[in-house]
Amino acid sequence: MEVKLKLDDVSITLGNKGIVLKIADNQGKHVGDLRIGKATVEWMKGRTRDGNGIKIRLEELIRAIEDAD
Repeated sequence: MEVKLKLDDVSITLGNKGIVLKIADNQGKHVGDLRIGKATVEWMKGRTRDGNGIKIRLEELIRAIEDAD
């Protein structure tokens, strides 16, 4: 998988729309977008628009990751 984001000594506060990470496989083919907002995380598989993906609350994602340990 490929996720590109490079920030050196930069602090960003997310607004209402959050930030979108463009995700590609190892061959560079677009897999989907991951939108991270203040309260929700949304996975948009393929070429889906914001709001049409699978959403979960950020707290749920954190809990799931911690429970997986």
